Amino acid sequence: MKYLLIVILSFCSVFVYSQDNLSYTKEDFLRGSITPEREWWDLNYYHLDIEVKPNLKFISGTNTIRYKVLKEHDLMQIDLQAPMQIEKVVSDGKELTFKSSGNVHLILLSKKQVKGDFNEIKVHYSGNPKEAVRAPWDGGFSWKKDSKGSHFIATSCQSLGASVWWPNKDHMYDEVDSMAISVKVPKDLMNVSNGRLRSVDEDANTKTYHWYVDSPINNYGVNVNIGDYVHFGEKYKGENGDLDLDYYVLPENLEKAKEQFKQTGQMMDAFEHWFGPYPFYKDGFKLVEVPYLGMEHQSSVTYGNGYQNGYKGTDLSDSGWGLKFDFIIIHEAGHEWFANSITYKDIADMWIHEGFTAYSENLYLDYHFGKEASADYVIGTRKRIQNDKPIIGRYNLNKKGSNDMYYKGANILHTLRQLIEDDEKWRKILRNMNKTFYHQTVTTAQIENFLSKESGIDLTAFFEQYLRTSMIPTLEYKLEGKSLKYRYTNVVEDFDMPVEMTIGDKNQWIYPTSDWKTEKVNSSTLNVDRDFYIDSKIIE
Repeated sequence: MKYLLIVILSFCSVFVYSQDNLSYTKEDFLRGSITPEREWWDLNYYHLDIEVKPNLKFISGTNTIRYKVLKEHDLMQIDLQAPMQIEKVVSDGKELTFKSSGNVHLILLSKKQVKGDFNEIKVHYSGNPKEAVRAPWDGGFSWKKDSKGSHFIATSCQSLGASVWWPNKDHMYDEVDSMAISVKVPKDLMNVSNGRLRSVDEDANTKTYHWYVDSPINNYGVNVNIGDYVHFGEKYKGENGDLDLDYYVLPENLEKAKEQFKQTGQMMDAFEHWFGPYPFYKDGFKLVEVPYLGMEHQSSVTYGNGYQNGYKGTDLSDSGWGLKFDFIIIHEAGHEWFANSITYKDIADMWIHEGFTAYSENLYLDYHFGKEASADYVIGTRKRIQNDKPIIGRYNLNKKGSNDMYYKGANILHTLRQLIEDDEKWRKILRNMNKTFYHQTVTTAQIENFLSKESGIDLTAFFEQYLRTSMIPTLEYKLEGKSLKYRYTNVVEDFDMPVEMTIGDKNQWIYPTSDWKTEKVNSSTLNVDRDFYIDSKIIE
């Protein structure tokens, strides 16, 4: 116990020092960093086994955590946020000592941890989890009722962390290899979680739904959805064979869902074309109606967009094209490739999830409506970019970057497509990216290096500019007789991205840097190609 106390105090001393200099909390540090109490063990398997009591807004149960020992250690960090409480921790039939400090619980293991061994602990816990205020942005449990007065419940916890409702290793760098999810609910309700339904146990007053995930899964992707659901489904003939598409909706919305969810197959057509096979054939694909807007829970994508196209019926691009698809079906399903298969290691790199997925909206339109439609849409979203701070956040502190990661991220990728100048090559790059990083956690550096290598372009300054600053390159140009003079301002060192211009009736590439350059031209009619995410300014 003395050893546990020393570790807790050392965490607190780091917090006090860092609070003065970097302005973050102890919880940020412990959630966001790979602590010594995390790094020595590798997740292998979870069995989350809980009972949900809707009338009390209460959950209780266990999480069995199986892990591989990477090096000898005797302290394990498990995360569970207040007001949830760990009641006891058991291993090999023995109750273990643990010490809690806020949301972090350090467990003292009695068994010698031998490198290469697989061991497990069972964490018993209970409580009234945080209630979502504005799900999914301020998440937790959503305890709602449907129009008939039946309980309608769902979880959402991306930035907040899965430890808001169940005990786990709450850091994105280490995904569990597979997982069982057992949820006991009142007999008149159904629980829908990730993966495939293996069995349902029934007694006088309750039913327990047993789901199994046969793929690596990130913690925030794990979900519980409880309601008076009806089910329908279909088979999708995809690149890897037949894929089960299952839909769980409230009875009153069944007919609307049968019509609106036809977009699921259209989504699969587009994304398998651009990104490669759906990453979770073993676990199937589900859309599950919930009492909030929606979320990318792996193989159990949640839906609450009101069975209408657009984002709650609006076009985020004001181009008209945003009303050609249901935003939640397309965007949240796009996350199956970018977030659930390719997953960031640190939330500072969250743009890998959101930038590529926002861009997937563009590629959905490209596949079904053509290249100009997709360009109209992604360019139309630029008005939503704030350029308030960099897209990349602060590492090791559970700090994401600017929300510009969505549509600035999409426009960065749209710009990169122009630089490659070969749409089939661009498609192969995206597909190869999903093959190379299939079911992996990654860093921005890995993605940047991959794109540089595959494109054959040194993108170092490109990514430095767009990801790590909030500056937008400004192309200044002027005509002096038949000479075009141009340069970049508002750029990082060595930024030299070429740009295509229309000069008269011809398209021509120019190669600006921060120094003035001069070219001969035969027309005074000049237009900068709109597909490049830059500002342009004519100098008189």
